Amino acid sequence: RAMLLWSVWSVVLLLTLVDAAEEDDDVRAGCSTAVNDLVYIVDGSWSVGFSDFDTAKQWLINITSQFDISSHYTQVAVIQYSDTPRLEISLGKHQGGADLIQAIRSITYLGGNTQTGRAIKFAVDHVFPSSQRVSRVKNRIAVVVTDGKSQDDVVDASMEARAQGITVFAVGVGSEITTSELLSIANKPSSTYVLYAEDYTTIDRIRDSMEQKLCEESVCPTRIPVASRDEKGFELMVGMNIQMKAKKIPGSLVSEKAYALSAYVDITEKTRDIFPEGLPPSYVFVATLRLQGFSSKLTFDLWRVLSKDKETQAAVTLCGKDKTVTFTTTSITETAQRIIFQTGFQVCTLYDGKWHQLKLLVRPSQVTSFLDDQLIQEINLEATEPIFINGETQVAKRIGDDTTVPVDLQKLRLYCDPHQSERETACEIYSVVRSSLSPA
Repeated sequence: RAMLLWSVWSVVLLLTLVDAAEEDDDVRAGCSTAVNDLVYIVDGSWSVGFSDFDTAKQWLINITSQFDISSHYTQVAVIQYSDTPRLEISLGKHQGGADLIQAIRSITYLGGNTQTGRAIKFAVDHVFPSSQRVSRVKNRIAVVVTDGKSQDDVVDASMEARAQGITVFAVGVGSEITTSELLSIANKPSSTYVLYAEDYTTIDRIRDSMEQKLCEESVCPTRIPVASRDEKGFELMVGMNIQMKAKKIPGSLVSEKAYALSAYVDITEKTRDIFPEGLPPSYVFVATLRLQGFSSKLTFDLWRVLSKDKETQAAVTLCGKDKTVTFTTTSITETAQRIIFQTGFQVCTLYDGKWHQLKLLVRPSQVTSFLDDQLIQEINLEATEPIFINGETQVAKRIGDDTTVPVDLQKLRLYCDPHQSERETACEIYSVVRSSLSPA
């Protein structure tokens, strides 16, 4: 019995030491470091043609280049199909980006009829199960690229893929595609999982969209209920436990509820609990807040993500003295880059003691700020890098310490889809609603 207890204690101690080591290690996380099994299912039928098939291969290369290809992160397989599917690259065969790119370039055009359903079934039955890391992979994703109507049924194979937890994107190219077929292949909603290109010469125009959607799938697994749809993102009011820690108060409208943060409330959580896969390359930060009394004159981080060494990796900073808003993000050349928004009256109103909605649309090369649906500024960004996730994420903290600044919060969200910036309006702010109802 003593030996059994000793064994159990040894295992617990070992696991504790492993966890401690992971906490001490610097761990970057983001789209590039996502743990994906990614399978491309590419149309190689006669309707595509040699030249367009080469274009399709280059498109795959461009999309894949955003991921770190390795046994630890993303593994890629490629299936080319016509009458029958042909496995061109198996999962895990290439453990580096350069080798994978060369392998994609070396794929020869198949030619034949279009049996899309058969190709999807082949991926589900043989390619995904061949992964050597089934228990560790976070996301299993299939991207089906086709330029015409399938000559077999795609419904059963696609349903089986989703039943097994495989996320399916459908990319339709050209005028011969059947919209209903793409909808049958892809996950829902179609606005997320179905993409269209006029032809292969213009397919690169949807590259940014495809890259963003793959990143969302890798980094943003959670959903925020919004109107009639669920948006990918992070509900920070819930994730940061604000609704449990702060005092509930009336919101900007009778239908809204809000929470008052006091100096005695600490809103701090481990970043790996909030953003376990890091931050997406594009996102929309939305906060509905009210600054009253001396809080409207202070400088503090409304939201920030710190490394384990307390370095700021992402933040939205409010400065009541200068009446500015500052956005901080990472940089590949410096510790961080800071963008200051300070366009006169528009920003000043944020500090007038009333409810306001602050919104930042963050993209890889620029950040755009809005206050109550009014554009403030659009400023360019330098290239960024993934954040370290073994630090802390905090809300309403003074610069340089952990002192909480009293602030009233009604909404605090981070959406992964940049187009949510257009859908997320300040309709919860009475003055905005009133002005929208006023006659022109």
